[in-house]
Amino acid sequence: MASPQQGDSVLRAGPLEVRFEERTVLADERPLMLTVREFQILTALVARADRIVSREDIYGAVWNQEMRDHDRSVDVYVSKVRNKLEDALPHWNYIQTHIGFGYCFSPRPAVES
Repeated sequence: MASPQQGDSVLRAGPLEVRFEERTVLADERPLMLTVREFQILTALVARADRIVSREDIYGAVWNQEMRDHDRSVDVYVSKVRNKLEDALPHWNYIQTHIGFGYCFSPRPAVES
């Protein structure tokens, strides 16, 4: 199982590379097109790799304010990021949902069925 490695503001997790200072993401050495908000969501999760991050904590890190009741912004953006990662790297899973708790960036090869 590959685990994230961060150094010189670059994280590598399997074929995914997040370049923080450049604000770019590479999937198999190809640019992955993310919006600013999607990049912020991804980096909020990557910064806490292998730990469950609550929706409220993600919201605070990205929007710099408290999340309002019934706001689904985090879920929508996490879904968009997850879909882009899965499209670009179909043999990998990067973001796991922990229902009632939040999300976790924990890269692992996808299980073939």
